[in-house]
Amino acid sequence: MKKRGPLFALFLSFTLLLSGCSSITVLDPKGPAARTLSETIIFSILMMLGVLAVVYALYIFILVKYRAKKSNEGYVPPHEEGSKWLEITWITIPIIIVAILSVVTVKTTSAVEKVPEGYENQEPLVIYASSSNWKWHFSYPEEGIETVNYVNIPTHRPVEFRIYSFGPITSLWIPQLAGQKYGMSDMVNKLNVVADVAGSYVGKNSNFSGEGFAHMEFETLAMSPAEYDEWVNDVKTTAPELTEADFKKLLNTKFVGRMSFSNNHLTFSPPPEEHGHHGTSDHQENKTEHPDPATEDEAEFDSETNVDPTEPIPDFPADEESTNHEGH
Repeated sequence: MKKRGPLFALFLSFTLLLSGCSSITVLDPKGPAARTLSETIIFSILMMLGVLAVVYALYIFILVKYRAKKSNEGYVPPHEEGSKWLEITWITIPIIIVAILSVVTVKTTSAVEKVPEGYENQEPLVIYASSSNWKWHFSYPEEGIETVNYVNIPTHRPVEFRIYSFGPITSLWIPQLAGQKYGMSDMVNKLNVVADVAGSYVGKNSNFSGEGFAHMEFETLAMSPAEYDEWVNDVKTTAPELTEADFKKLLNTKFVGRMSFSNNHLTFSPPPEEHGHHGTSDHQENKTEHPDPATEDEAEFDSETNVDPTEPIPDFPADEESTNHEGH
């Protein structure tokens, strides 16, 4: 009886702890890719619960049937060399379980790597998502604009994120829309996303990348096509221009808020898939490298952006100063 007290206290603590947790976003999908992943997770959990149910049922059965009691005092079980069929059974069952999970995982991985079913004939919206010094840059080559630390997308249209990094390896993850994909400095990874429900979804860096890792959350705002077009036009007409000098300063700045620009950095600092390096030909000839986020001193950003580089990324929704660029 004394041993049950600590176990009950431990169980009660876990119950109280879990009761305070928010909903698990990966199980609340708002797009076909996330829905496929959610169904796979639920299927795996159900299989695990099935295995546990069988194991615990057999455990209780053995305890009850072969427990010590007065009627079997002095009983000595006969010596058994083993059962061939039992050994075959407990080897075959795990093989079947692993095989089922492997097939489901391969099918799921193949499905989320492609454009979701039903959207194959639509032209995807390409967005280059690059990370630097614990911030995210989202470049829209089709619209010719760029945002920092937030991204807006239209609903019911495939979006192709092309992910890379100006520093350490990061990982772009929007749990309610898709799985994660790594961003590296020498290659571009592609992530297909479709939002079929309008709303605001949290995105983050799921790969630890240094002291500013906690600041790499961003908002993904899925809006109707008409609202998206209106937002793009607003950014083009009201947001400042991003120059190469400003972009270099922005790369060196550790923390900034949400920002919008009426052009993007792809013209003077192309992604690695196109030139095998970041930057212009001058960078290649002089062999200049981007600063190491762990050692580079914090740079002071251009005053026209009205962003203090020492301030953390603000909570959503954005402050009044930036709403005219962010479609809220």
